[in-house]
Amino acid sequence: MEKLIQMAHGGGGRLSAEFIEEEILPRFGNEALNGLPDAASLRFPGQKLIFSTDSFVISPIEFPGGNIGSLAVHGTVNDISAAGGNPLWLSLGLILEEGLEISVLRRMLDSLKNAAENCGVRIVTGDTKVVPKGHCDKIYINTSGIGEAIDGFNFGKARLSDGDCVIASGTLGDHGMAVMSARHGLNAMKELRSDSAPVHRLVQSISEELRPSVKFMRDPTRGGTAAVLNEIVSDSVSGITLCEADIPFAPGTRAVSEILGLELLNSPCEGRMILICSEEASTEIIRIWKSLPEGANSAVIGRVNTEPERVTIKTFGGGKRLLDVPRGELLPRIC
Repeated sequence: MEKLIQMAHGGGGRLSAEFIEEEILPRFGNEALNGLPDAASLRFPGQKLIFSTDSFVISPIEFPGGNIGSLAVHGTVNDISAAGGNPLWLSLGLILEEGLEISVLRRMLDSLKNAAENCGVRIVTGDTKVVPKGHCDKIYINTSGIGEAIDGFNFGKARLSDGDCVIASGTLGDHGMAVMSARHGLNAMKELRSDSAPVHRLVQSISEELRPSVKFMRDPTRGGTAAVLNEIVSDSVSGITLCEADIPFAPGTRAVSEILGLELLNSPCEGRMILICSEEASTEIIRIWKSLPEGANSAVIGRVNTEPERVTIKTFGGGKRLLDVPRGELLPRIC
């Protein structure tokens, strides 16, 4: 029977990983791609660039705390930042549906412009296509970005050590729950907002002395924190244990997740960073991040251990449960 593409193939979970392993890497694998980074590190004589691309098909295109315009900037800026780069330039590709109101398009472009200015990046090239009504859901956006690598960062799962600290820069799962709330008309949750925001200042705030102690950074988008942490321990001699009591969740986000029956650690963020560093560096990184608005709720949420390829959670009740990556698509079209 002929295999068909499913929504879950784009969801950041197990089917996404299988698709990449079976269809992408055998055809396009190379030194820059094989590690499956969100942003590629490209070396030139005397220079190292960070390059990333992302496409945004979120529904609805406007949600509490943002819209597809600002999200398109934040998504690519954050991928470059999490790879240890200073974002500089973006491309802008627009796919518009025939019949889209110009007033709506202007709102999205104004939001995109403001986000780019806030992140200190410039739109330097782009393209626009229009498709017949019904062939697109109002507007899709692609942004690609280029940045300069920051000296001193050296990431890799082989560097993980027993006792290393896992840090979250703020409350987790807010973006996914805000979008699902808007999608399902849960308008009573007035305090619930997406975390869509840039993380580049968090990365830039890590001093030159602290950078060698940082072993991993990633913004937990599709698949959420669970996908990111399972990715870092896959094919590794290390595991990770989270402490449920230490994980920051916003009350409104937790409430919506309980209404919808969703695991918050599978819910995407669009303005958070997951960082793993030595225990000695963790206190100073937390201190620095808490001095910034985007890191005010940062916390150590877990530690690296010697249980290979396992991510577990110590629960409030004192037990332990496995945190796996879902096979299906829990939150389609979330970015």
